[in-house]
Amino acid sequence: MNTMSLWNISTWGFAALAGAAMLVGFSKTAVSGANTISLAIFAAVLPARASTGVLLPVLIVGDVLAVLTYRRHAHWPTLWRLFPAVAVGVVLGTLFLVWADDRVVRTSIGAILLLMTGVTLWRRRTAGREEDPDAVTTRAGRVKARSYGVLGGFTTMVANAGGPVMSMYLLSAGFRKLGFLGTSAFFFLIVNVSKVPFSAGLGLIDGRSLLLDAALAVFVVPGAFIGRWALDRINQRLFEQLVIVATVVGAAQLLLR
Repeated sequence: MNTMSLWNISTWGFAALAGAAMLVGFSKTAVSGANTISLAIFAAVLPARASTGVLLPVLIVGDVLAVLTYRRHAHWPTLWRLFPAVAVGVVLGTLFLVWADDRVVRTSIGAILLLMTGVTLWRRRTAGREEDPDAVTTRAGRVKARSYGVLGGFTTMVANAGGPVMSMYLLSAGFRKLGFLGTSAFFFLIVNVSKVPFSAGLGLIDGRSLLLDAALAVFVVPGAFIGRWALDRINQRLFEQLVIVATVVGAAQLLLR
């Protein structure tokens, strides 16, 4: 049966989803955080609850492509220090969802993202030099990694919005382009795959959603290739500016929806 008829999606609606899928691929290999726009598009075309289940496998396809592209550039000491804190954040996010409605969730996450963007900009403006990623081995570095890890787990659990949080952390830790993308690629592949059983258990991922995912996954691939091509033409300063802008746009989208 036609995927579009299963979901009652118009031609323009499917085109919007395809564009959002391409943006997922682009964000995974070029400008992390840009896929918050994809989240908004999916929620606008599909029922809001169902959209999270459809988007998750699309994100995983993008994560796999990013890992294949940047696997040599991941900084594993950072990842190992983040994962325990992320687990705590996921638990806190689950508890938060017990009582918070959609409006409270969106407003809280949007405010957190804007606050962290401001803090990151201030730190980078006042710092005498950029931190090295190995700074996560210091006490201050561990505290910062844990703080962002908890926030990342919290936001990815309640709204699939962990990307901007981790973008701000990796920028604040002084990661360069390739290290940034390699580390975030493994981080989100592991986190997103771990969310699949929970989404399936909630009925958010089923045969119908996977059929739509199969149709959309093909659009992630060209987006990823475009992102890899574009990255070679983006200098470090522009890369950081684009990541910050994408984060602010994502936060504003959450606050204004």
